[in-house]
This record gives sequence, C-alpha cells and structure tokens, in this order.
Amino acid sequence: LKFVVADWLVCSPCRVNLEVFGSAGFTNSITTIIRQSKMTAINSAIEVDLTGQVVSDTIGKRFYSGFGGQVDFIFGSSVALDGLGKAIIALPSRTTKGEPKIVPHVKEGAGVVTTKGHCNYVVTEYGIASLWGKTVRQRAYELIQISHPNDREMLEKEAFKRFGFIPTKED
Repeated sequence: LKFVVADWLVCSPCRVNLEVFGSAGFTNSITTIIRQSKMTAINSAIEVDLTGQVVSDTIGKRFYSGFGGQVDFIFGSSVALDGLGKAIIALPSRTTKGEPKIVPHVKEGAGVVTTKGHCNYVVTEYGIASLWGKTVRQRAYELIQISHPNDREMLEKEAFKRFGFIPTKED
C-alpha cells in the first residue's frame, strides 16, 4: 500500500507538492501544532484513571506500544493559536477481555503519557467527559458517567476509598 500511495503522490495529475507532507519532526513539532486554528488532537489510551491521567504505552509494567506524538498533540492543541483547540482521548469503556479502561488509579508501573492537567475530553461509547477546569470530584463524576454501566458502582466505591468523597457534578 505504501508504494501505491507513494506512486500516487509522485504521478498524480494533481501534482501533489511533496513538501506539504513533512516529516514527523515537522508535523509533530509543538511550534507547528500551536500555529493551527481550532487544532483538535484525538488520541487513544490503554487506561484513564479517575483524575484524568492517561496511560497510552504500558499495561502495568509491560510496554505495549509507543505513544507517538500524543504528548506533542495533546499539549499543542490545548494551547493552539486561537484558544479553540481540543485535546481528546478516545477509548472503548472496556478491553476485549471485559476489563474496565476507566480505572480508579493507574496500574502499578504504568507510565502516564498525558497528565490530568492536559486532558480536555475523554470519549467512550457512553459519552463525553469534559474535564477541562474541573475539580477532582467533578472529573471522577464525569469519567464514571462514561464508563461501562457495569463498572460505575465499583468506580464510585473506589473513588470514595481513594479520595474520601462521592463524585458529584457540582463541587
């Protein structure tokens, strides 16, 4: 497939300018990203904890993948040119084995790729959690609302154990 695409780029009647397709050093550069109007970054995650910390490259202590340009795009979209950028983490509510992906806390040894301070939105098949500017109590509430319905009671109990409060929409 890559040869077909490369041939198309070179031979296209539209004469695509190959300079437009920059290297990852250019496209993933913070200075490139922040110059974009309404920059929206959509990245995936292995798990997200109730504060909004995002793990994207490890399952516990085991490396699963790389995190690519997630750090650059999440940060860059948050501070982009016109202030209208969005940093979005999209993931299913559960793994293929039925384990929750929204969790009370990250697994021991897991690496946080996106901090809770940079995560604007988390999206699952159950909705959108808007985390920007929210307290920990509100963040936990938002994330529980988009978790799998069968995991919500457990997450509420674990939130109480971890934080000492019941997550609510209002503080």
